[in-house]
This record gives sequence, structure tokens and C-alpha cells, in this order.
Amino acid sequence: MKILFLCNKLPYPPNEGGSMAMNMMIEGFLKAGQQVKVLAVSSTKNLFNPIAIPEDYLTKTSLENVFLDLSPRFLPAIYCFFTHKSYHVHRFISKDFEQKLVQILQDQEFDIIQVETVFLTPYLKTIAKYSKAKVFLRAHNIEHLIWKRLTENTKNPFRKLYLDHLSVQLKNYEIDHLDKYDGIVCISKIDAEYYLNLTTEPVITATFGINPEEYPISRIKEAGPDLFFIGAMNWMPNAAGLKWFLSEVWPAVHEVLPELRFYIAGREIPAWLKAFESNHVRLVGEVENAKNFISSRSIMIVPLHSGSGIRIKIIEGMALGKTVISTTIGAEGIDYENGKNILIADTKDEFVEQIRKCIEEVNFIQNLGNEAHKTIIANHNANTIIKDLLSFYQKYLNN
Repeated sequence: MKILFLCNKLPYPPNEGGSMAMNMMIEGFLKAGQQVKVLAVSSTKNLFNPIAIPEDYLTKTSLENVFLDLSPRFLPAIYCFFTHKSYHVHRFISKDFEQKLVQILQDQEFDIIQVETVFLTPYLKTIAKYSKAKVFLRAHNIEHLIWKRLTENTKNPFRKLYLDHLSVQLKNYEIDHLDKYDGIVCISKIDAEYYLNLTTEPVITATFGINPEEYPISRIKEAGPDLFFIGAMNWMPNAAGLKWFLSEVWPAVHEVLPELRFYIAGREIPAWLKAFESNHVRLVGEVENAKNFISSRSIMIVPLHSGSGIRIKIIEGMALGKTVISTTIGAEGIDYENGKNILIADTKDEFVEQIRKCIEEVNFIQNLGNEAHKTIIANHNANTIIKDLLSFYQKYLNN
């Protein structure tokens, strides 16, 4: 089977959720003996750097990229506002990207084209014109739901109005274009249930998976547990959630547990976050190896009040046997049992209580971490996920 990946960002290096989700499938298909070609968007936030990508990876994937300026721009945003278009999607429309896609489709034939995120949907007409391949949307999230939830948690009335506009226009675009795909590949069962109600095309769940041998349970040998957060701070739900936790929850936690430390890691640490730095709140910044950082710490905090899809960092943390304390929205898409393999907290008081329990009962977090590890190994095995998706694609092609 020959598969073309159209990626809204570079899949390598896999250093954040979106790129990790794409790379997991790309490497999984290659491992399964499939032919893979990758065309990706490069941007200032996700800039192509050939030195950071192994030569073997570039060769196997025939990776090509086109630079797009995705930075927010006032005039295009105003144009989309008054013409009722989705500015999120509009930013990805590029003549250069279209020309590169045409060149690839004229030179090669593909069985499957997997479009990563709804943002590259504008290129469906080009694909239809130059290729007979079956085209599937890989839905990393229900994209408009992220912005709907951000809108609900925004107090500034003018900002709230604009975010609501972005959410509505993105929702309309998502729904209007679903039936233009041959099928939808969702990252969680919750997302699949949503799409099944909106399209007659086939929908399958192919979640994020790991290679179990790469995720042994890690135990902290140093004295006393700690808290940690890891996530890209240029993703609005991460920034908003962490700001709420530091402003509303952390003061109460520090009062009850004055010796406890909170470590914060992630790309593009904003200036406002530095105001919270202290002996007990440590800003680590971007880490070279996220898995090593997670392994070195104790209790993962996921204070998200917006978002969609699935939190890959939670999957990594659970796989490494960490205790995860998350909001309901943060844990969405993961098959969990509260109190057995994860802890759910949606309010300040719930976070304080769950953290207190973890610190005071060390055996409790070890047992919970063991159950978390078992859950991920059972439900998020990359080999199984890739095998099932390839079987789905093959059956579709045969029919």
C-alpha cells in the first residue's frame, strides 16, 4: 500500500502532541512494510531543520515541506470575520503548497492519502483533480470544540466575541466538508461518536499508541514526591489551564504542603509565567527529552478546561507509571477509571485534596501508577493500532 501523508506541521522531531501523533503513524506504517510519502507544512513555530531529522527518516519518508507564514495577521482576520470564513483554515491556503502537491500527485500514484487535521481540507479539490487515491481525514481533535471551550472560559467581552466567531466558523467548515472525505480516522472514541452523527462515510478510531518496551515504569528514588506540568505554552488551552492552576490552586496547595515543589516544562514559556517562579515553583522551560523529564518527576498535573481529542502527554505519563491528576476535559478520550488509574479534579478544592492524598500516601501513588501503566499498555499499543488501521484501509480499497 502506498500512502501520502499531508501534514499541517512537521512530524519530526516528534516533540509535541500533534507531531507525535503523526510520526507514530508514519513510523508504524513504515515498520509494517508500507510505502510512505510525507508533504508537510513548515512554519516559524515548526521550522524545517534537516539537521534535526535523521537522514534515514528523510529517505524513507521522502519528506518534503513548504513554508507557510501562519502568524496571525490583522487584515486576513478581518476579511474572514466579515465574509464568514474560517480564519483557522484560511491561513493554510497556499499556492506554493498546492503546486508542490500537484507535482507529487503527477509524479506518483497513491492508494491512500491521509490528511492530518481539517486545516488542509482546502486541498481536496486539487487531490480529486490529480489523483484517484482514497482520501481520509485524520481528526486529531474536534477542532471547533477547543475554541468553543476557550470562549466559555474567557471573561473579556470583546475577546469572547471574537473567539466565538472563530469557533462558529470553524464548526461550520468542519461539518460542511466531512462528506467530501472517503472516511474519518479519529484519535478517540468520543470524537468518533461525534463524527458518526454527522457523516455517512466510514469512521474509525485509531488512537495514539506507544511501543511498550520504550515505556518501563519509572520510580523516583529521591526523597519526597513533587508535582510537574509539561506542555507547549504556545497552545492556548495549556497556557490558560496552567495560569488558572497557579493563580487559583497553587496558593492553597502551598499553604497545606509548604515543602512541595512544582516543576513546569514546555516550549515558549511566556513572560507572565515568570512572575510565579520561586523556590517552590521551578520553570524548567523546553526539555530535550520529554520522556526523561517525566520519568524524573512524580505527579503530573493537567489543569485543562478546554481542548479536544486526547492528551498524549497523559498517555506518556501513565505509561511510565506516573500518577496523573487531571480535569475531566484533560483526561477526555482516555479509557480511565477515576481513583484506580488516574485522579480527576475539576475545582480548586478537588485538586488540593487529590494532591494532599498523593503526598501523604506514597503507596497509593505507586499502586495507581502501576494501574495506569497497565491501562496504557492494554489500550495504546502502537503495533495493534497500526495493524487495525491498515486492515481498515485494505478492506476499503478491496470494496
